[in-house]
Order: sequence, then C-alpha cells, then structure tokens
Amino acid sequence: MFTGLIQEVGRLRAIRSAGGGAHLQIEAPLIGPVAEIGESIAVNGTCLTVETSGAWGFTCHAGAETLQRTTVGGLSTGARLNLERALSAGDRLGGHFVQGHVDCVGELVRRSDEGSSVRFEFEIPQQYARYVVEKGSVAVDGISLTVASSTGSTFEVAIIPHTLANTTLADAARGRRVNIEVDILAKYVERLVGPSGGDGVSRDTLAEHGFI
Repeated sequence: MFTGLIQEVGRLRAIRSAGGGAHLQIEAPLIGPVAEIGESIAVNGTCLTVETSGAWGFTCHAGAETLQRTTVGGLSTGARLNLERALSAGDRLGGHFVQGHVDCVGELVRRSDEGSSVRFEFEIPQQYARYVVEKGSVAVDGISLTVASSTGSTFEVAIIPHTLANTTLADAARGRRVNIEVDILAKYVERLVGPSGGDGVSRDTLAEHGFI
C-alpha cells in the first residue's frame, strides 16, 4: 500500500528482457541505501519488489502482465521515475490509498499554465472514467492527485509548483503515456451498490454513513 506522495525521482540505469518480463536497475541514492530486499516500491505507480539494493539504488523485476498493462515495457535507459516506498504502520497518510496496481494507461492530451500552477488534461479508457470524479483522487504515474474536473473519458488536474519540482510531471509533454490507478474505494462502492451487491447496502445507507 502506498500514499501517492513521491519520495524520490530516480533514473532508469538499465533495463533488459528476462523470462518474459524485464529486469530494471534503478538509480535512487535516497531510497537505495534503506531499501530492503523483498520490500515493495512503487515505480511510476507500479508496485515492484526489490531484488537487490545498495547506495546507488536498487533492482527489481517486472512480469509479463506488468509490461502489458503499464508503461514499464516502453521505458528507455535514462528515464526519470517516480519512486515511493510502501506505507508502514503508523505513517501519515498524506495522499490517498494507492495499491500500486495500475488499472490502465492514459495519455496527456493538454498542458496549460495557470499562474504558478499547471493544468493537465488526461484521457483514459472509457470503462475507467466512471471511477474518476471531481474532487476525488486518482494516481497518475504513482502521484496522488485531486481531480479538478471530469468529462467523458478525460479529466483535469491542477499541479502546484512543489509537485512539479518533485515528480516527473515537470517535463511531461502532450502525448506522454502515463500509468493510471483509479481510487479503489470507488470500485468497492460500485460493487456494494451494484446489482450483485450484498443485501442491506444501498445508496441511502452509504450516504447516511458518509461514504458518498
């Protein structure tokens, strides 16, 4: 489990095919020295397991399904990566619950300056659009962001200077493909109130208890 607050922007030192997947060597001088073998690290929002680590960074393996469902397979040496270690018991939850299980790949279709902030518009597959709502949360390349607006298959977010300076969004240009993870709570709510939901749970019940 992660929060979507990026702890370091690392760099891909090397990537090679391995057993149908890919082996990644990531330069991360802040996370590398404290990363433990077997722990989970979100790499551009994709939960990967540390295989080796050191003062320089760490290595991890991405399976075939990960390569198919995320942007990891298209990474090139030198790519900048958003990195976050898994949440520990007692840590502050500054973003939102992020699992590191990418739902789909989206595309940056518009970027515009708004004073000191920048507004980004992303397009995602239609089947995931219903989980993205105004003022809700979404993870873009592992970054916890608040949705400014949502229309059809697109949504917009306003990025503050701190986020720009400390993530890979600073150099994001139109056409960039990004990993998208919708809010898991939205999926649970849909399951509860859907046709196959359990007895006794309705929209009125959820509203009464502050879930919607």
